[in-house]
Amino acid sequence: MKKNSRFLLYGAITFLFVCTAAGTSCVSSYASAVMQKTISSKEDAEAYIRELLTGDASSLDEACSYTDQMKKAVNSLGGMEGLRKSLASLGDIKEIEPASETQNGEMISYSVPCVFEAMKVDLVLTVDADRAIAGLVTGRYSGGASAAGTGGEENTEVHFISEELSIPVEAFENGELPGTLLIPEGEGPFPAVVLIHGSGPNDRDESIGENAPFKDIAEGLAESGIAVYRFDKRTYVYGPQMHEDTGITLLEETIEDAVTAVQVLASHDKIDPSRIFVLGHSLGGMSLPAIDQELKSAEHQACGYIFLAAPARNLIDIMREQYDFIYSLTPILTAEQKQQKEQTYRELDQLKNLESADSGTLIANAYPAYWNYLNEYDIIGTAENITVPCLVLQGEEDYQVTMEDFSLWQNAFKGKDTWQFRSYPGLIHLFVKGQKSNGPAAYMKAQKVEPQVLEDIASFVLAH
Repeated sequence: MKKNSRFLLYGAITFLFVCTAAGTSCVSSYASAVMQKTISSKEDAEAYIRELLTGDASSLDEACSYTDQMKKAVNSLGGMEGLRKSLASLGDIKEIEPASETQNGEMISYSVPCVFEAMKVDLVLTVDADRAIAGLVTGRYSGGASAAGTGGEENTEVHFISEELSIPVEAFENGELPGTLLIPEGEGPFPAVVLIHGSGPNDRDESIGENAPFKDIAEGLAESGIAVYRFDKRTYVYGPQMHEDTGITLLEETIEDAVTAVQVLASHDKIDPSRIFVLGHSLGGMSLPAIDQELKSAEHQACGYIFLAAPARNLIDIMREQYDFIYSLTPILTAEQKQQKEQTYRELDQLKNLESADSGTLIANAYPAYWNYLNEYDIIGTAENITVPCLVLQGEEDYQVTMEDFSLWQNAFKGKDTWQFRSYPGLIHLFVKGQKSNGPAAYMKAQKVEPQVLEDIASFVLAH
């Protein structure tokens, strides 16, 4: 599919880099003792990350084997040194912990827990069948004492069961997306909610640093008698394989799998097929009108939608607004930061003139086909065809998707009885407490999704 690289919006933090493509060879002064030209063990991956963060990152440009797309993506950032600098907002690296390994077909992902001054996060290095580096993304911190932590103590008295459930992906032979279904105690059948991620290669918890908003939402709703299904996003599972496809759009990234998830849940003996809701966060919320459109021709439809921090405007305009805000927080820029800013705005300008762009050119981490789809997507106009109940929720301190978008939703549908709206003072994009003025730093603190948000979602679902 298109990108294993986080956009700097919707569910991703602007400074959480990711790349998913690139290609040639790899070893540095620090890592030469354990690494050859490929990454073939947890020790290799850990040494690679250590050199990236604490050694001579530029030596990695020519020392390791990369896929062609990975090399292209890294070059667009100014090489591995540019990639290292993109992590500067996380502060100094304090500790690099032992890596863990996950196999997905011929691909292997190595998760290296890293403790930065401002945040704990995993750096996930993915290699292909030839053990060439195919992707490098951020993931939820999996090491140390807080491996399970999203702030506060875990709830040990749960009233639901957890079932591993995968959904098929027809685009890949025997392809599937792993997921988790939480089912309340009791006989059922229960109403259910499918969770749809924001931008980037998100895992099923929509992990950002030590925060896991989808895990919080799933457990909170399950305690209220509502089944919840969350799954690893297609870009998270198949990102490196998909990156070669220049024709990928929002349809393949998000919409198709949301439709499949509804069909799979409808066949589960504990789920009421007439009471399946779809919840979308950020880019996922923006996708809900298109998901509804696709579901109309499916066997089972959704009986309602929940929009969390959902854009109502053109994505390109919102991206520029986000960058404007982020750069306003640092009025005095270094020479390197100025250069990066100029490159960023050049790419944003390109997105307004895609006619001349080559179909295989990466612009802001995606190909022209992706941006063309979004430019043609009439979000509000498509939402006018939704006939089932809708709930729109918005944090008033959100700088990524702002109250302007919330107002657009309200103005378009406040006259319809099937639409409800609620905004929350003091909550940011993840629906946790924070201040807009803190920018990306607001994501660094491990917190839980605000209980009132969970109560409002549960009330909406149980009322229908």
